[in-house]
Amino acid sequence: MIVGTGGMGREVYGVIRLLNTVSGATASWRVLGFVDDYPTERNVESVHRLGVAFLGPTRWLAAQPASTHVVLGVGHPRLRRETDQTISRYGLPAATVVHPAAEIAPDCVHQQGLFAAGGARVTTNVLVGRHVHLNQNCTVGHDTVLGDYVSVNPLAAVSGYCRLEDGVLVGTTAAILPKLTVGRDATVGAGACVTRDVPPGVVVTGVPARPVERSAADARPVVMAAHGRQDEVDDPA
Repeated sequence: MIVGTGGMGREVYGVIRLLNTVSGATASWRVLGFVDDYPTERNVESVHRLGVAFLGPTRWLAAQPASTHVVLGVGHPRLRRETDQTISRYGLPAATVVHPAAEIAPDCVHQQGLFAAGGARVTTNVLVGRHVHLNQNCTVGHDTVLGDYVSVNPLAAVSGYCRLEDGVLVGTTAAILPKLTVGRDATVGAGACVTRDVPPGVVVTGVPARPVERSAADARPVVMAAHGRQDEVDDPA
């Protein structure tokens, strides 16, 4: 089951479909369908064009057997955390979905729900939390720790010995220099270069990355609790 009909959910489906065609793959998946508590008409139509059923809200999961796995196709870290908390009552395991062109070192340790897109590279001795998303062509250096619900967006680079706490979002093409910590629920804007630790909950942008002024942060779109539409709001990442 894929939770979320937005772009992220449909990207997850594309990787699963590809995995099912790879010769010698260790596992194949039968996608039962998509669920979403707040689907848009456009996203439901997009799911149908993939030839997959939209089954309804997440409470549909309650009737599924314990062997049914779920994947959270929810792009924003905070929404992914909230969705995980909502569906955890159903006790279904989270699937790990890794694109065949992603590279995860054998000594890396990850929790349930990892999604790694094509070209994602994780080197050695990296710890990866629950429901982490590693998007296209991002890199994560040696001895780094990624907390739960972290998102590393396309082409972003996280250097060695870094620590990204729960819910961090690293924007497209951003870079985090070695041995730095990015605090819980912080956002690194697209194209930013982080040269010093980032406090929890702070948005940083620019080169070198600096906190966004309060007035500018307030002007950003509010992310509300929805899967299909709010996954797609604009933000600095």
